[in-house]
Amino acid sequence: MPEHYRRLAILLGALTALGPLGVDMYLPAFPAMGADLGASAAEVQRTLATFLLGMALGQLAYGPLADRIGRRVPMMVGLVLFILASIGCALARSAESLAWLRLLQALGGCVGTVVSRAVVRDLCDERGAVRMMSLLMLAMGAAPILAPMFGGWMLVGFGWRSIFWFLAIYGVVALAVLAATLPESLAPEQRRRDGPLEVLATYLSILRDRRFLAPALASSVPMAGLFAYLAGSPIVLMNVHGLTPTQYGMAFGSNALALIAASQVTARLVRRHAPSWLLPRVLVAQATAGVLALVAVLSGLLVPLLAALFLYLGLLGATLPLAGALAMQPMGRVAGSASALMGTIQFGIGALIGALMGAIGGGGLAMGLLIGAAGLSGLTAYSVLRR
Repeated sequence: MPEHYRRLAILLGALTALGPLGVDMYLPAFPAMGADLGASAAEVQRTLATFLLGMALGQLAYGPLADRIGRRVPMMVGLVLFILASIGCALARSAESLAWLRLLQALGGCVGTVVSRAVVRDLCDERGAVRMMSLLMLAMGAAPILAPMFGGWMLVGFGWRSIFWFLAIYGVVALAVLAATLPESLAPEQRRRDGPLEVLATYLSILRDRRFLAPALASSVPMAGLFAYLAGSPIVLMNVHGLTPTQYGMAFGSNALALIAASQVTARLVRRHAPSWLLPRVLVAQATAGVLALVAVLSGLLVPLLAALFLYLGLLGATLPLAGALAMQPMGRVAGSASALMGTIQFGIGALIGALMGAIGGGGLAMGLLIGAAGLSGLTAYSVLRR
């Protein structure tokens, strides 16, 4: 892959990392936020659910907008909203106001996810898209590795509000780099002029296309296990198993390291095997890992639980680029809308899982059941729809 593509992948990875940073960096602060804001564990978990909801809803707007006016302008608008909402989060005085501000923060931050995938589709063929997405995941993988550890250190040194000040600064830097370096990848003659009814018709048409829907669900449903982990792991690992915020960050980072390794192995494998051959085999492995995670939760032992989570979450590094490339490749001029729809499915499931975890208490059993069900359901959905 040419050097300028690698630089582009790093930039797109940094922009896509807005979402992971918005989630991962503040997870070690859950107990401290609850104490400072006088909020219950469920109320603090709700700030995660509203963020995931914003990630889902915002993409439905950015996708058609990116197909209509190009890729650069929507990214810049989203980043400005992300910056302002991050400042608001840092100043929040109640869990309720924080939850609403997190919704706005996600409505801005989700632009990096949806438009980056559309840019990859603009510039790459199917195999090239897998390699680009794998490099993108390598770039954004630094966020889950460093964010919880850095968030834990900031929590100890400066308090939980400093985490949101950092996110605001990150957004400012990202906006400056984007404005200076990101090229417009959608030519004027390729842009669409659809009205609201045409946009709705486009979404319905994409959903009816099994070439899109099968791999989209193959990536989205297993991600429910990731969101169950995000919502439940601070309580399970810190409150139940007694990990410190720093230790939690290290455990979280090891899972992200596994995801990065899997994404890079996938980038090499795709040179010899078609993505359509690799994906079902990866889904079988991930379903097995999900069942092992449930068994580990039932055992009550920390080390088997960490090992099973390492395997399940690491395999997302193979599932996401393979399924993403397969879903996007046939989409042509509606790539932005297709990317938005895939992101909406992913984060819509995440918001549902986050709300469910908060409603039922977010314990280890709930987390294990949801991870196990997510792995099996992803395999089942793909197997049925690809026929």
